[in-house]
Amino acid sequence: MINYNRRKFIKSAATTGIGMGLLGGPLKAGGRGRSQDKTRVGIIGLDTSHSPAFAKIINDPNGAADVSDFELVAAYPYGSRKIESSYRRIPGYIEDFKEMGIDITESIDELIDKVDVVLLATNDGHPHLEQALPVLIAGKRLFIDKPIAGSLKDTVAIMQASRQYNTPVFSSSSLRYMSAAQAVRNDNAVGDVLGADIYSPAHLEPSHPDLFWYGIHGVEILFTIMGTGCQSVSRSKTNGSDIVVGTWKDEHLGTWRGIRNGSSGYGGTAYGSEKILPLGSYEGYRPLVVEILEFFRTGISPVSLDETLEIYAFMEAADESKRQGGVPVQMADVLAKAK
Repeated sequence: MINYNRRKFIKSAATTGIGMGLLGGPLKAGGRGRSQDKTRVGIIGLDTSHSPAFAKIINDPNGAADVSDFELVAAYPYGSRKIESSYRRIPGYIEDFKEMGIDITESIDELIDKVDVVLLATNDGHPHLEQALPVLIAGKRLFIDKPIAGSLKDTVAIMQASRQYNTPVFSSSSLRYMSAAQAVRNDNAVGDVLGADIYSPAHLEPSHPDLFWYGIHGVEILFTIMGTGCQSVSRSKTNGSDIVVGTWKDEHLGTWRGIRNGSSGYGGTAYGSEKILPLGSYEGYRPLVVEILEFFRTGISPVSLDETLEIYAFMEAADESKRQGGVPVQMADVLAKAK
């Protein structure tokens, strides 16, 4: 029996070092299961509305070609056992999944035996490292819904495990796939990016670093526009809102406004050498699900582990700036401490 204990893994990774290659292996497990003509998807965590939303897109009998070669066949429901707003959803979602003909498993190991690839959707980020390890050890390509973990230290450990076991990992908020944000990133929609101002809801959960729980959505948009290379972060906070300012290389500024009071939503503005572009509004889960399934096909994450790590370091640096009264915090210092 492999020991999945998170503390032992972190200690082992720190002392032995982790290989850097990501091989991925064959996609299809083969041999068992009811959907040999489709790639079998399993999901961990029925404590979030994301889980039934993902399932309905993947298992849509009228789904387009970009989803039709997959079937979500099994679910392990737990899920947070500590955050009441999350775990109270589990019984209802179990019944919903049964009605969709999806098997409910008693353990993650049982789920792994039934599927080829895995979605880790547990709303609580703290169990993610422990839940991800058996999937990574088994070589099943893994998507981890936001937040990737409940701490920056666990984020680093998941990435180390992905490399150690040569199993690709992809994590993202669905907000990354707003059409305008993707056009700025991939289609030169504003020319050279010079800055961005992003806003999103910023609800807090006491068990998580402030931005990890809900601010991640807006921060993901910010990094979609700005890319990697943030050097320092400062934060101002009131009961109703946050302002976080990141300074990127070449002195480009990216800001995130987190909203807790009043009218809210997702959006922002990208500033470029040729154009200033409003980013529009949220477009739902389907664009993310399409990217997840393409990742399952190829084993190539559309978002690098380096970028994902920088996103979570940015949010941790924002918390550290708050602790220090709003002074700028160097990203390099936060990353060095986490590693």
